[in-house]
Amino acid sequence: MDNDIIDQIRQTVRQLCAQYPGSYWQEKDRERAYPTEFVNALTEAGLLSSLIPEEYGGAGLPLAVASAILEEIHANGCNGAACHAQMYTMGTLLRHGSEEQRKKYLPGIASGELRLQAFGVTEPTAGTDTTSISTTAVRDGDDYVVNGQKVWTSRAEHSDLMILLARTTAKDKIAKRADGLSVFIVDMRETLGKGMTIHPIRTMINHATTAVFFDNMRIPASSLIGEEGKGFRYILTGMNAERILIASECIGDANWFIKTAANYARERSVFGRPIGQNQGIQFPIARAYAEMKAAHLMVKEACRKYDAGEACGAEANMAKMLASEASWAAGEACLQTHGGFGFAEEYDVERKYRETRLYQIAPISTNLILSYLAEHELELPRSY
Repeated sequence: MDNDIIDQIRQTVRQLCAQYPGSYWQEKDRERAYPTEFVNALTEAGLLSSLIPEEYGGAGLPLAVASAILEEIHANGCNGAACHAQMYTMGTLLRHGSEEQRKKYLPGIASGELRLQAFGVTEPTAGTDTTSISTTAVRDGDDYVVNGQKVWTSRAEHSDLMILLARTTAKDKIAKRADGLSVFIVDMRETLGKGMTIHPIRTMINHATTAVFFDNMRIPASSLIGEEGKGFRYILTGMNAERILIASECIGDANWFIKTAANYARERSVFGRPIGQNQGIQFPIARAYAEMKAAHLMVKEACRKYDAGEACGAEANMAKMLASEASWAAGEACLQTHGGFGFAEEYDVERKYRETRLYQIAPISTNLILSYLAEHELELPRSY
């Protein structure tokens, strides 16, 4: 896509983010409140529907644009985690849903009438071993009956729809680990309190994450996306996009940390000289800058391959790993540069520091990325 168009979109994001300064995020963080106003503004600006095709009311733009949007949000001190799932979870519906399902849901998601924020995959006993999930969906006439539990289902309290992965064939009756899992689109407006309960989980960041419990929850058979038993393969198609977009957020965080640290180092004087004159301050910031620029190149390459329809599993994983590590290094440099003031809420450093730490763990941990690269890129024996 033309760089001028991406620059215009970045400018739009910057202008929008300027309306939500640090004080706004500090208040939300203190109250553990969802940034509804910010999400609504992004929706009204059409930024969250960038990946939805034009025929369903979206902009039909490539992943590179969505990447730039989320990067810019984080580079300007805001947080796209409040809504980023809407950009990639709809991919399962778009690629594998029926035309009837796409027409039913995608226009509402694009307009903001519907929120698709919840992704019900992870379970307490399975973790990232997704093929070992135990939540079941059993066909009963024109319905499926769902029983089980999900955890770390972020934004479930602020979503109308959920993409849900459940077991439709018992694990001892399948030939391959990836078989027997099915994916559904659940209208939470119909199921909440009717077999579905949501329990918020308080964490060290304001991430609106929850545990979701299913007790004989009935959903219509028409909720099934694609074919029964092929759900694991369906959600995999969206995971590369997820990792690339999370990596973009990390690049934005790193940019914010580096800019904030450099500004403070120029202005703060100790012993009669700006602390930025000291190499002990300069070098960590400069190294973080180099690491961020290198990671950004991998993010761009992953976007390029994704948008070209090429296999990009390795690039998506490396982008996410390198960018999350770069943002953490930049956060360390920024906090150290600020000294005691870095722990003060008003500077926003401590909030961003906590937020960016998540991305070495979610949506997939660094160790699993390394295992993936070892097996698929280096042909080493599978370790798990």
